Amino acid sequence: MSDHDLRPRRRVSDTSGILDRSRYPLASVAIAVVAVVLITIVGFTLGTVDLGLSKALNGLHTGALGAFTTAVYHVISPGPAIGITVVVVAVIWWRTRDLRPALAFGGTIAITWVPSAVVKEIVHRARPDVAVLPHPFPVQPDPGYPSGHTVYITAFVIALVWLLRDTRWHRLVLGLGTVAIVVVFFAVSIDAVHYPTDAAASILWALAVAPGVRVVWVDWLMPKIPFLRPRGPAAQREVTR
Repeated sequence: MSDHDLRPRRRVSDTSGILDRSRYPLASVAIAVVAVVLITIVGFTLGTVDLGLSKALNGLHTGALGAFTTAVYHVISPGPAIGITVVVVAVIWWRTRDLRPALAFGGTIAITWVPSAVVKEIVHRARPDVAVLPHPFPVQPDPGYPSGHTVYITAFVIALVWLLRDTRWHRLVLGLGTVAIVVVFFAVSIDAVHYPTDAAASILWALAVAPGVRVVWVDWLMPKIPFLRPRGPAAQREVTR
């Protein structure tokens, strides 16, 4: 037996953890559906319950902190966020030489994020009243619940953590990603473009919905698309996990 035979077998790609099939697919999908319904219903009940907290946080919007939170808001606005996602998808494709983890990553983010905009229009919760804020942000034309910015960054972090779950970067990404979510939560709250409850509901949305989305997109739909079906060792690995 050669030394080569004694070496542990490597995965087809170290950055393909997002392709691992869910152990509890139906439960993940059920939780996602229930979460969407409950978060939508709660949105109708909130009104201006945390307006006082919004005003207090908006009072911090001065100097360097105010400039930073405003920059965060602009950097992950829909246009730049889509651009960032496309770039990361391209990097994943280049790095793995496999379109499947790249589209699994991008699709999980998009399908978690976009429906939140539909719920935003259904609930139609107004954003904090700029007339009572100490440092009002320019009026935003759309409703505020849930916060699309916060759904996006949370879904992005979740997908990235799944992607890198079998690499040495996993814990680092989990830690930095958690910090990024907290930063965005406070950024949109200090800017007062969203109530804190808008942002909190958005984090819960992504945490509950993303696993179900990944099941539907990656486990159920992608294998039905001819050029996205697993082949060779990758197919065997995913069946046996």
